[in-house]
Amino acid sequence: MKKQPVKTFIANHIKSQSTIYLFVCVLFMMGVIFGAIIVNSMTFSQKEDLFFYLSRFFGQVTDGKVADSAEMFQQSFMHNIKYLGLIWILGISIIGLPIILIMLFLKGMVVGFTVGFLVNQMGWNGFLLSFVSILPQNMIMIPVFIILSAAALSFSLKLAMYLLNRKRNLQDSPLQSFSKYAGVFAGIIVMIAAAAALEAFASPELMKAVVQLVKK
Repeated sequence: MKKQPVKTFIANHIKSQSTIYLFVCVLFMMGVIFGAIIVNSMTFSQKEDLFFYLSRFFGQVTDGKVADSAEMFQQSFMHNIKYLGLIWILGISIIGLPIILIMLFLKGMVVGFTVGFLVNQMGWNGFLLSFVSILPQNMIMIPVFIILSAAALSFSLKLAMYLLNRKRNLQDSPLQSFSKYAGVFAGIIVMIAAAAALEAFASPELMKAVVQLVKK
């Protein structure tokens, strides 16, 4: 039996799970939109206070007073591995489905709020800052959240169907499904490391260049 090419396997997987992926993507986008809406609902004083601390941070970036890159990598990696690890564990519990959806929505809300606030306060300059400070790592992290959330939902539903189906005539046994689910998380760990590396080593330098450009 010939093995499927990776691209074919991924295409077939997404096609078979298209409903779940569509639902997860829509939920994430709703979180992004909600986060942007929250920015507009903030009072002037709240925006001023938050922008004050943000300006101090940008000043530290310009002066090179940011955390060590290795330390930033470790913090970013551990934060994301804990957050995504919790999503993975909740996927095994079945009853954790609502929490998975809430965590995905919150991730979208944080992204939407951050970009929305920078653009609201700094206009085009804020867009540039969000582009270099948020986009690099999130080009990896957003797909990671979507893939893992979809995998967690799919695994939970399969497990629930197995428990409810007395004939046990599902395509994959629980053990086979779990091995695939564990394999997904193993790949996720590699992607988290790549995103943390971008956030720790690339984003600070890009931010420093843009902040200096903005101040001119």
